[in-house]
Amino acid sequence: MPGKRITDLQVSKYKELRGKHSQEAAAAKTGISVASARRLESAVVLPSQRSPRHWRTRVDPLAEVWASEVVPMLEGAPSLMAVTVLEELQRRHPERFADGVLRTLQRRVSQWRAEHGGERELFFAQEHPPGRLGLSDFTVADDLDISLGGLTFPHRLYQFALAHSGWRHARVVLGGESFQSLAAGLQDALWMAGGVPQEHRTDSLSAAFNNLAEREELTRRYQALCKHYGMRPTRNNTGVSHENGSIEARQGSLKRGLDQALLLRGSREFDDLPAYEQFVAETVRRLNARCARAWEVERTSLQPLPTRRTSDFEEMDARVSKFGVFSAKGVLYSVPSRLAGQRLKVRLHSTHLEAWLGGVKVFECERLHASTADRHPKRIDWRHMLPSLKRKPGAFARWVLRDAMFPRSEYARAWEYISQTLPERAACRLMVELLDLADRANVVAELAIELGRVLDCAELPDIDVLRDRFAPRPAVMPQVVVVLPTAAVYDELLEAA
Repeated sequence: MPGKRITDLQVSKYKELRGKHSQEAAAAKTGISVASARRLESAVVLPSQRSPRHWRTRVDPLAEVWASEVVPMLEGAPSLMAVTVLEELQRRHPERFADGVLRTLQRRVSQWRAEHGGERELFFAQEHPPGRLGLSDFTVADDLDISLGGLTFPHRLYQFALAHSGWRHARVVLGGESFQSLAAGLQDALWMAGGVPQEHRTDSLSAAFNNLAEREELTRRYQALCKHYGMRPTRNNTGVSHENGSIEARQGSLKRGLDQALLLRGSREFDDLPAYEQFVAETVRRLNARCARAWEVERTSLQPLPTRRTSDFEEMDARVSKFGVFSAKGVLYSVPSRLAGQRLKVRLHSTHLEAWLGGVKVFECERLHASTADRHPKRIDWRHMLPSLKRKPGAFARWVLRDAMFPRSEYARAWEYISQTLPERAACRLMVELLDLADRANVVAELAIELGRVLDCAELPDIDVLRDRFAPRPAVMPQVVVVLPTAAVYDELLEAA
């Protein structure tokens, strides 16, 4: 075959077969061409015994410019690519160097760098005994094109892997990298593995803090987490991903495995987050089946787990304002009005938020995360505000949090149409009554569909008609008058007896 050298073994095999078969048959069995077989017929030495060729078979197209122009360019900038050098030569010498010279120039540049280039970085393969090293890392999974309920689902994946066996655990992460996500994912992985490695390595977690104070606090909490499980905490240097190579390679294999499973599934749409999390868990289980034998060896080498998990949340103080809201990590949350003015202990988990007062959990909701598109998101629950709005409906028109409290887009459309059609006071009262109806009858979705139909007809919602449909009043009971007899009647009955 062109480009492949004939070996001594092929020559010996050909001569052995040549005594039994024709030249064409012997060449085919040996894996060489007939032309090469003809040359071997007259050869007296083996290929390894021939002296290397030291002459050129064609004119060197770079002979006149190599030493005078190309070498100075490479010495001045050793990282220049051969295609860049060729473009410069074509600029200096128009119509002299064709594009076909590129391959020759690439070989010459590679040869020059091997002889005169600088020192190159070497990598050292590491040995990973069973039970010694576990690694954690985050990866952006937006390229999987997952959608939940018809909406695009941007997210990350946290992955923990054991270096020796390759056993892994993955967890869906909302928002960015954070200590809460790391702590929750790491503890889930350790308890699922049933043991603890001697050392845990992660990257620098530079995305998890904003300043030096946050970095010092995160470092302290990370060390406390590893100490609780008896692991030695280590980190790779910032920007040096190959120090975390045992997990970096598995990030690619995890996303490839998920992508292949999605192709087999035939859809990237999921009903909700638990359904997608179940899909990720099943995919990871199939990946772990490939390393079952090595995992059985490593599992016996893991250290025992502690008696309990440690905290995987961040705690902070927050005071509820007179507006019934508080702020945590740049996100505004509403709470029931009875908590206005209270100072709460807020526990920020990776996916949800808890508010505690005097050791009692008084509030819990989904946690939101700031993003590039929305740096200050708001989670305003309209049910928290409804009792006060019913007493003061006129405040609805210019309420600064009004647009963030609508339960569905149809309610926002309804307010826009009502406010343009009715006077302000009547519009506010009608909108509050619609929200109150949705709450009392628990018909948020059904009422939204009806509002959408009414608005498409450019009509105003009739609150009385809607009440009769979704929250009919109970039938009026007849009034019964009971007349009690006097005590004298009982005396007459006794006398007759």
